[in-house]
Amino acid sequence: MAAASSCAASLRPSSFLGVGLSQHRLENLRYTSKSQLAGSTCKVLALFWGPRKSNEPRELNPSLGTFELLKSSSEDDQLDGLNPGEVFLSVVSSISDIPAEQWDACAIDATGPEKFNPFISHAFLSSLEESRSAVKETGWLPQHIVAQDKYKNINGVVPLYLKSHSYGEYVFDHSWADAYYRYGSRYYPKLQSCVPFTPVTGHRILVRKTWYRDQVFDMLVMALKELTSKLQVSSLHVTFPLEFEWDKFKQNGFLQRIGMQYHWKNRNYINFEEFLMDMKQSKRKNIRQERKKVFSQNLKMKRLLGDEIKLEVDQLAPKQILFYELGFGRTFVWGSAYLTRDFFHMLGSKLTDHLLLIVAEDEGELVAGALNVIGGDTLFGRLWGCLPRVYFPNLHFEACYYQAIEAAIELNLSKVEAGAQGEHKIQRGYLPVTTFSCHYILDDDFRKVIDNFLVYETEQERKKSSGRRSSIRLGGASSLGRLPPLKAPRPGKLNVELWIKFYPPFWRCLGPLLEAPWTLEIRFPEAI
Repeated sequence: MAAASSCAASLRPSSFLGVGLSQHRLENLRYTSKSQLAGSTCKVLALFWGPRKSNEPRELNPSLGTFELLKSSSEDDQLDGLNPGEVFLSVVSSISDIPAEQWDACAIDATGPEKFNPFISHAFLSSLEESRSAVKETGWLPQHIVAQDKYKNINGVVPLYLKSHSYGEYVFDHSWADAYYRYGSRYYPKLQSCVPFTPVTGHRILVRKTWYRDQVFDMLVMALKELTSKLQVSSLHVTFPLEFEWDKFKQNGFLQRIGMQYHWKNRNYINFEEFLMDMKQSKRKNIRQERKKVFSQNLKMKRLLGDEIKLEVDQLAPKQILFYELGFGRTFVWGSAYLTRDFFHMLGSKLTDHLLLIVAEDEGELVAGALNVIGGDTLFGRLWGCLPRVYFPNLHFEACYYQAIEAAIELNLSKVEAGAQGEHKIQRGYLPVTTFSCHYILDDDFRKVIDNFLVYETEQERKKSSGRRSSIRLGGASSLGRLPPLKAPRPGKLNVELWIKFYPPFWRCLGPLLEAPWTLEIRFPEAI
């Protein structure tokens, strides 16, 4: 008991926990120990407050009910002919259960043909599932919501996944999960409406263009919330929606969060040189120098569209140079690649006309490449890779940024989205753009805590976007998303503040939760 007593004696309240903790006596903490291990060095494994909540069995693919449509007062609104009367909402565990033409009809009606987003197409999402890249075994269990009328017409869909981790989302909430655990709850599984591994803004509620589309939209939002409750999960997250969807979700009780990306805008440039003339002299000089260094290394750059990619692959196959080896599937989690080889084969066959591959060759050998996806008015830069044994200065900038700009000008596209993060893109002609996400938290106490933090985070983000320096980097890796690892307590001491001193200002918001009784669990090394 001597070791446990010395541990308890070292407890001190933290300034980060707010008023709630200062009113609570830490001397009343309860601990468990083993008298036969007296004198051993103790180690804190977990700190909980409030009751630990259990995981109840979940009913997957539940029915979400039937909703009656309100009739329109205008005859002009009912040009569709048949009055569907009711809309049935259900959940499917594979996108293959939904006809491709009906899913894509919802997607195209949502975006319009001129702004077609290939990432919300049936072809892209089915490639992720069929290639085993986004499936239950990788932590992405499809739970797509479908709105269907009595004539079996699909009027709306929502891409949705039940997730067991937070990887591949690009809106970081790892420390939210960490806080849930320390609160005695489980953060995973959670629901996520997004395009897996793809930080691209786009519609998340895909609805057909009918006179009752607004009603279907509202039904699908209600269905998302209902499914969150039915599955008894901690939360629902909608990442990279459009701004009008972001506002709609707020009206339905979702918390709002913003981030930042860097996009290039085409101001009707005739060529790359005309674009350079729009920039400051210092930036213009830097870009020219970077491009000159690339070509001085005798590298040959190629831009391959559609079937040209297959021809290039066929020529290189005898040399066993595959694009997968360049690192296109090298985004790893737990030592495994996110994207399988099959994904790229399927993507090439299903979206051939929407692919642009930029490659670099050194004496006829493929050494690097950047895979882009062509949308209705946007070029999306998605994956970059190079052979591990080679290094060419500035090649990444050339392949991913400058070649993409040249391609967008040639294809008369309005912008280039070069992926998440990267303030260095500003020096290369890319401008900051706000991105959005919405978060529905079931636990009332935690909803208040996270809401308080997001108010603070949003203020910092807006300061950053205005060009002012901030002590917190929020564009891609926010202070709430990537945190330093926790350090082990010193031998013979119990430092409760280890769990909070690395987390300002988020943990400062936890004060109201700490008024509940605490349970401190202490175990000794021999018992572990």
